[in-house]
Amino acid sequence: MNSLPPKAPPTHWEAFDHPAARIARDVAGGAGGWRGELLHIHIAEAASFEMEELPEATCVAGRGIEGDRYFLGTGTYSPKPDVREVTLIEQEALDALARNDPPLQGGPIVLAPEQHRRNLTVRGVPLNHLVGRRFQVGEVILRGGRLNFPCKYLEELLGMPVYLPLYNRSGLNCGIERGGIIRPGDAIIPLD
Repeated sequence: MNSLPPKAPPTHWEAFDHPAARIARDVAGGAGGWRGELLHIHIAEAASFEMEELPEATCVAGRGIEGDRYFLGTGTYSPKPDVREVTLIEQEALDALARNDPPLQGGPIVLAPEQHRRNLTVRGVPLNHLVGRRFQVGEVILRGGRLNFPCKYLEELLGMPVYLPLYNRSGLNCGIERGGIIRPGDAIIPLD
């Protein structure tokens, strides 16, 4: 699968070292009592490459998902360290776009799981509440580092006006505390 020349992996911040997570770690609250599900796993070998759906993936602590652009160091990213080992988005946000809810664009936008450029599509997981929190996906433990924000690059790549509709619901960037194998259908549960 990896046909590009090897590069050094990007510098990842430990998820809880990101300023947003550092603040959230010390504050009580967040959402509890939920149980979610992993719906889809996607990776791309390099920036702008088509996302490939996987039946399972190996997550490596401190690196990301094997074969993904951020694991390989072939993604589009700032040279500054960031939290981007694994990215997640809620299926509920995609469903809302398809309903034109809220009506921030000219009409419904259907954004398939392979188009949003996040690694994991989940259902029933309150991602905006997981900054600074640990949660488990199958056998893997993730640490919520920071919310992901849409970018004009995604709009240009897709040719769809998704920037404003995805603002504040574009997913969560995470670090991997404990690696392992994940598969669609895996349960997702809060740990703290």
